[in-house]
Amino acid sequence: MTVALDMDAEAARRFIERAQPEHPSLIDEAHVVDELFGVTNVPNGVWINEEGMIVRPAEPAFPVRPSYLDSRAQSNLPPRLAEMLQEAKKIRIEPEKYVGALRDWVEHGSASRYALAPEEVVSRSGPRQADEAQAAAHFELGQHLYRSGSVEGAIPHFREAHRLQPDNWTYKRQAWTLADPLQGPTDVYNSDWLTDVRKIGAENYYPPLAMEV
Repeated sequence: MTVALDMDAEAARRFIERAQPEHPSLIDEAHVVDELFGVTNVPNGVWINEEGMIVRPAEPAFPVRPSYLDSRAQSNLPPRLAEMLQEAKKIRIEPEKYVGALRDWVEHGSASRYALAPEEVVSRSGPRQADEAQAAAHFELGQHLYRSGSVEGAIPHFREAHRLQPDNWTYKRQAWTLADPLQGPTDVYNSDWLTDVRKIGAENYYPPLAMEV
């Protein structure tokens, strides 16, 4: 099952239809998956077994290497988009490692060395601190106000969610996209995708896959 995190269902729909998936493909307009499973960036994967138990918490989950990372045709792109693509090429992804582990779990189930014990799942998930809980509340309130037509009223809550949980890229990218489809600098937020990625270093955009138990 795949879940798109997007307040605008139509914006996500075109990608789902283009992929023509044979599995259930949902759109989480309220970002509930973020709150329940600790997703802070996409793509992330969560492994849940037949008994409904999580055996791996949220982690980077690239099924393949995106083709745009190897694209050289940038002369026809807007300058800002070309800069973003250049930075994206520095991002560390590990599709072969992830898919290899996933296939091992599918084949061996609970005997797979990549299926974690409950205590390890809890340890890797980490506690939910007060700032993170407040960030989720502010982001949820921001969504409610935005959908109710109070765009200006939503912005302070989105900004506060960013401040309280600065490493939650789903919160930031959603708000940036509502202000600018390219997630570029605006007078609405004091941050944008390219600036923030450069600030932390593109190689740190996703944490390394910790497949070893």
